[in-house]
Amino acid sequence: MLSGEKLASPTGLKSLLLSSDEKIVRILRRTLGDLEISVEHCLNPENALRHLTRERFEAIIVDCAGPGSADVLRSARSAPCNKRAVAVAILETGVGLRSAFDSGAHFILYKPVSPERARSSFRAARALMKKERRRNSRLALQIPVEMSSRESSTQLKVNSADFGEGGMAVTLPRRIKSQGRWQLSFTLPGTTDLMRLEAEFAWEGTGRQVGLRFLNQSREVERQLREWLSRNSPDVEKDDPPVRCQLTDLTLGGCYLEIASPFPASTKVNLAMSAGGVNIRIEGLVRVMHPEQGMGVEFIRRTPEQRAVLENFLSILTQKRDLLPELLVEPDSLEFDAPENSKTEGPLQEEDALLELFRNHSAIPADAFLAELRKQRGLAVAGASV
Repeated sequence: MLSGEKLASPTGLKSLLLSSDEKIVRILRRTLGDLEISVEHCLNPENALRHLTRERFEAIIVDCAGPGSADVLRSARSAPCNKRAVAVAILETGVGLRSAFDSGAHFILYKPVSPERARSSFRAARALMKKERRRNSRLALQIPVEMSSRESSTQLKVNSADFGEGGMAVTLPRRIKSQGRWQLSFTLPGTTDLMRLEAEFAWEGTGRQVGLRFLNQSREVERQLREWLSRNSPDVEKDDPPVRCQLTDLTLGGCYLEIASPFPASTKVNLAMSAGGVNIRIEGLVRVMHPEQGMGVEFIRRTPEQRAVLENFLSILTQKRDLLPELLVEPDSLEFDAPENSKTEGPLQEEDALLELFRNHSAIPADAFLAELRKQRGLAVAGASV
């Protein structure tokens, strides 16, 4: 029976579901319940929009069959408390993906919605939901913080109000322009190292309290913050385990992976690859996502050391064509502000046909893209790609 009843979740992950299809609602209630995700069900867009402005959700799930559904997806992106929620669009088979992605969807679930298909899609979505919630969770913490403006000579001594993996709230000594980038310096309780992080204003509260979002964190700083929060916040939830997938194409600049539940475009991911005794851990950004088929990942933070390891890995795979590499992938974060065709860090001396395919043909249908990928694979020079 359709209703607005909530199902409780021991993990605290919350989803908003907009659909009037009783069968879809029944399947998703059961699937999300098994994944420990609570459901706030709405029958119409007006009710959904009211919830979006008043409550925080980790996922917004919209059946795009009804009028006004696209408005709900767009509104989720502009609602301050839900703009980083994972958005899932439910589409009729054959409907183009571009309109749903342009409306703000990250995942696509095709009709007819089966329990198996829903479970597969929402496993990947839940991994991102956990990452985003942990990134946005805050621990009450009062410590002195020094702020230095990157654009002017302004320097401030402030006190924090709360602290999290992705940012902190501070109380300013006076009202200032909440813009630009700032250098933060502080020492976390129980540690001796002075931490220096770049940040920008994320929100303004009442009085002089503001929120700061951390920027451009190194892997080492991310690790230090995560470990400190794990020690000092007992409620921090464990991440879902990495997902096993199949590597089909690899160059020095990126790779294509076959995976039943790919992560959406602009997801920052961590990859662990191994073959012939060589192990690689590398960061990437999803550039192309084909629902239920696979995704194209561009490597980021390319360094000479990383290039040398990749060249060795490629050499092993091209010499031993029957060797199947093991590959695990896990999401790190949704990069909401990552332009679709922005360049990643690090030099790449020669042309990379795989990256060109990601950048110039990401919008074509999946079948056409995969056909181009197979054609490119056949033309690849031994040792240049796999």
